[in-house]
Order: sequence, then structure tokens, then C-alpha cells
Amino acid sequence: MMTHCILIGAPVDEGQRRPGCLMGPAAYRVAGLPRTLTDLGHTVEDRGDVVPAPGRGQTCANAAVHHLPETIAWTEALAAAASTAMPDGLPIFMGGDHSLSLGTVAGVASHADAAGRPLFVIWLDAHSDFHTVETTTSGNLHGTPMAYAAGRAGFDPFPPFPAPVPGENICMFGIRSVDPAEHAALAETEITVNDMRVLDEQGIVAPLRAFLDRVRAANGMLHVSLDVDFLDPSFAPAVGTTVPGGTTFREAHLVCELLHESGLMTSLDLVELNPFLDERGKTARAMVDLVGSLMGRKVFDRPTRAF
Repeated sequence: MMTHCILIGAPVDEGQRRPGCLMGPAAYRVAGLPRTLTDLGHTVEDRGDVVPAPGRGQTCANAAVHHLPETIAWTEALAAAASTAMPDGLPIFMGGDHSLSLGTVAGVASHADAAGRPLFVIWLDAHSDFHTVETTTSGNLHGTPMAYAAGRAGFDPFPPFPAPVPGENICMFGIRSVDPAEHAALAETEITVNDMRVLDEQGIVAPLRAFLDRVRAANGMLHVSLDVDFLDPSFAPAVGTTVPGGTTFREAHLVCELLHESGLMTSLDLVELNPFLDERGKTARAMVDLVGSLMGRKVFDRPTRAF
């Protein structure tokens, strides 16, 4: 089935301390993302890179937090870009560090709320990103977007999240690095946490299908947020937060194929690609390959090539 794909660059670099994610959108374009989509029969509209307004000097009580005004400006700009794009097709947000999802999920949630449909989020990531502005000890705001989307308190400097996503509508998949404070906060929610232990014991298919069945039964919209560190760093090294033990190439493609076959995905984040840390474009190409699976290409349709 043909989809109108809307590419939106989100060169966000302020959510962590490892410079380079701002080059992500260009790397996706160079690695052939538009061509991959058109080869699969989809139409592609590239709306260029979002440019946020200047920061307005907001502050917070947590001295560890850095780039707060800039991150709020990105959140506002990306929320606007997301809510504008949603009626026109399937937006693909090319990041940029994961703090971009503070804005993309907000914009998608606003659209879903206006459409009278529940929003579901699947978080393909090594990290739960469930800190708040108040609880983060690193001060890196790329560790906060899921808490913001779930409506946790502690985001006073930010715009109120437009329609918080209920815990039962959130699935964290592939998690393997959670701080004690995040763990305690998650335990008080109905968020499904399919960490790598769950996936090792149960496999990929059953937990994922169980979540997708819930989305389908509710006639939900599904936002997919794909972090490079969902993948094992052995074949996807271009990320500043590598955590060993991620999904294999085959597992990641199976996840993406199942998401495609569900027909439920309505928006997509591609985050934490740092081309400065890549090996001759290896990770960028792997991520573009995964988008191919998300949009209908099967693993057996691929020519064999060395990454």
C-alpha cells in the first residue's frame, strides 16, 4: 500500500553532551532514505530541517540540566511541525538526539486527540528515558521524553503536554539500561516494559503482537520511536550511548517487518544517529535499511551487501 512519507529533519544536538547528532538528518538523506521509500512505491515529500526559535532563557531548580531553553524551543517547533504534518501523511522525523521526541510525540498526541483516537507509543530503545527535568542527574534532556509524554510531574518549564499518553498505551521494547529512579517511577505505571530479558525468554514476536493487538482493538494511532541504541553496537556503532546486548540485525528487522504488517504505524522518529561516530556510513545505512522494513521491504528482498 502506498504511503505519503513526509521527511522532517530535526538536527537536535542539545539533549546530550556528545556533539554530532545535528548531522543526522543529512546522513539519512545521503544514505538513501528518500530513494528507499520511493523504490518501495511510496511518495516522498522532504520538508527540510526544522529551525527552532531562539531560546527564551527559561531556568529550573536542577543545576545539572543544560540547554533547557534551547530544548524547549525545539519542543515547541517540532510539536508544531508534527501536528501540521500528521493530516498530510506519515511523518518521519530524522534526528537528532532523543530529546526531539519531547516535541514530536507532543505534536502527534495533539493531532490524535483532535481526531478522537487514542495514541499509542512503542519505544525501541536501550533506555527508558523516564527521567524528568527535576530527577535527571546527568542533566541530559534526551533522557526525559517518555516521562513528558506519560504526563509525569516535573516539567514545569515546558509547555503542558497536550494529551498525556496513558501508561497502558506505551510499550518500551529492547530496554537494557534503566536508572533506579526511573525503575521506581515505571513500577508505579501501567507501561509495558519488554526489556532484553523478556525478549530473550519470550522472543520478539509474542510481546510485540500482544501490544499491536491492543492498538488495533482501540483503533489507535501508533507512534514508533526508533533509537540507534536499540540495535547492538556491533553493527550500529554511531551512537553516543552504546549499551552492549542490543537487538541483532535479524531481530531488529523482524520487529520492523511486524510493525509494517500491522498497518498501524502513523508516525516515526529516527533518533540518536551520530555520524561523527560512524564507520563509513555503516549505521546510517543500517537505519535506512530498517526503515525499508518498516515500510514494506522483506529481508529476503534485499541484495546481500557488506555493511
